Amino acid sequence: MTAEQLRSQVAALASQMAGRPLDRSLADWLNTEHGPASDTFRQLQATCEAGVRDGWLCNREGGGIRYGRIFKPADDLQGYSVDVVDMDSIVGPQHVHPNGEIDMVMPLAGDAKFDGHGAGWVVYGPGSQHAPTVQGGRALVLYLLPAGEIKFL
Repeated sequence: MTAEQLRSQVAALASQMAGRPLDRSLADWLNTEHGPASDTFRQLQATCEAGVRDGWLCNREGGGIRYGRIFKPADDLQGYSVDVVDMDSIVGPQHVHPNGEIDMVMPLAGDAKFDGHGAGWVVYGPGSQHAPTVQGGRALVLYLLPAGEIKFL
């Protein structure tokens, strides 16, 4: 699997999200239409796991978190940037999402939960903030940022 395959998978999903506000209804739609039992989720997870294993995803490390921005915002991604983090029972840096954030949570080991959520999608609205936390094991989190905007506090 390749970065180009990941880009194609994210672009296909992003096109379906175009114009939707980043709110609870988007999270509900993602979890219903593209949740952990869906082909979309399984394919994205398989590509992310392969990317980590093959070294083209999460190829940086800081503070015990492996991470990497794989794609900058682009038209084919509906203006989203694409990042993936690999976290194992750790709290990340506090930050603000000026335009919101969409997270795909992929538990890999134990009973990993991201901000209290198991496998699935979490959506944070514009202006929201958090210290991303994985408890109970290891998880990959793919996140989409409108215009690539994130502000660390």
